[in-house]
Amino acid sequence: MITKLLGIQSKTIGAAALLLAGSTLASRILGLLRDRLLASNFGAGEELDIYFAAFRIPDFIFGILIMGGFTAVFLPIFSEYFEKSKDEAFDMVSNLLNVLLVLLAGFAFVLFLFMPFFVQFVTPGFSGEMREAVIPLARLMLLSPILLGISAVFSGMLQYFGKFFVYSLAPVLYNLGIIIGIIFLVPTLGLIGLAWGVVLGAVLHVFIQLYPVFVSGFSFKRMFSFSHPSLLRMARLTAPRMVGAAAFHINLVVITALASTLAVGSIAVLSFANNLYFLPIGVIGISLATAAFPLLSRAASRKDDGEFKESLLRTVRTIFFFIIPISGFMFLLREHIIRLVLGGGEFGWQDTRLTAAVFGAFALGVFYQALVPLFARAFYALKDTKTPTLIGIGAVISNVIIALVLLWVFSFPNFIGTWIISFFDIADIKDIRVLALPLAISVSVTIQGFLLALFLKRKIGLNIRKISGPLNRIGISGLLMGGASFLALKGVFLFLPLDTFLNVLLQVIFVVVVGIAVYLLAAKIFKVEELYLLPFFKKKK
Repeated sequence: MITKLLGIQSKTIGAAALLLAGSTLASRILGLLRDRLLASNFGAGEELDIYFAAFRIPDFIFGILIMGGFTAVFLPIFSEYFEKSKDEAFDMVSNLLNVLLVLLAGFAFVLFLFMPFFVQFVTPGFSGEMREAVIPLARLMLLSPILLGISAVFSGMLQYFGKFFVYSLAPVLYNLGIIIGIIFLVPTLGLIGLAWGVVLGAVLHVFIQLYPVFVSGFSFKRMFSFSHPSLLRMARLTAPRMVGAAAFHINLVVITALASTLAVGSIAVLSFANNLYFLPIGVIGISLATAAFPLLSRAASRKDDGEFKESLLRTVRTIFFFIIPISGFMFLLREHIIRLVLGGGEFGWQDTRLTAAVFGAFALGVFYQALVPLFARAFYALKDTKTPTLIGIGAVISNVIIALVLLWVFSFPNFIGTWIISFFDIADIKDIRVLALPLAISVSVTIQGFLLALFLKRKIGLNIRKISGPLNRIGISGLLMGGASFLALKGVFLFLPLDTFLNVLLQVIFVVVVGIAVYLLAAKIFKVEELYLLPFFKKKK
């Protein structure tokens, strides 16, 4: 039974996307449980600021070398090798695993030795005592990128073979490992227990993928060559992408560093809101982009421009259809969501309201953030890593500049700052400067998404008229949903005050039901094709 589950293959984008979305949702729900446990046990204070700051350093390695490096180019190259020779493809993987292990271990060792320096750079606003607490956590979590790097190679292979079930299950187990750390290790080990939970999650991430990888025919060989043709190609294609990834993760470090200079708990508030913000991006944007990537890569390899464009536009419409209502609910119900997910225990009402404001600021950019993974993968499938990298670097630079400007705006009384504070209804909170950071991210990711779309249109010669009509119909449906949801929220306040968990939950359910009903009805009236992706809508023949 288990072996059959581990061997499940998805042969279409729709099936793969559905499977990925479901498992991603499960992973994100576990992530919410993880954050709930963190918030209730620690609150938005020094301890979580220390943990999240420590996590940023090993995440830097993984983000640059793995997620920002070879994963973008591995699948297209592996696909080419496998279509020519299965044995050569697996030899390429063996060599890559060995080289990658050496590189990651080397980077981890350097960071281990110079951790006090890096911690000082990441947390300039921390006290000496807090910095000392960050060092052992960050050192222990350096094991995580090594394990996840190995796992990423397996993930790329499983994507090619269409075994999305196991691929998507790995992040679920990663979060499960962290939760085990919170429940069982923190009570006896303290914060270091959180770090051990991260390492356990990484171990589980690798372990779950071992069986289906080896069943697919892979056998590990002791090969080690920096001059292997596939490795040289990957290095050439990866180099510009790594520059972009470095810029992105330096941006995260800078944002963390800026947050460390603000009120205690700012890093925790920012991290909690960011994790919630990425839930729909992961479930919708990344899942659909990941499912489409193999098909885009194959179409590009075969130079089938028609199939490439059709797959891309179909995925754009699907993302648009699902992300529009989600983004509306994220902003409108931001306080409700934060209170339901994080409120309680050590996480007080002021923490809830500030986190809700930060979450609402993130929500303003969720539409383009959901599309960026797809647009980037479209360029990668075309073996163009330079364009998305340059655009990504530009977005990072603009993000830092906008963040610094907004931090200055929030530092003294002025019309712009007062309007923003009033817009998010947080005038009574003493230090709201952390709000500058998600606002800057939303603006910069909007710029990034727009530029990616523009350059992709020019590169492949897209006819924008093919997609503008469907997107307009979805957009109008979303506007009608937003208006109905707003009126429903105002009305339900008269009957259900926000004084209990149950009342908050009932308000959310009522508003979402009304909003979704209006959205689906409007989509039906305007003949939105993506409506028929839902199982309870059948298209008339």
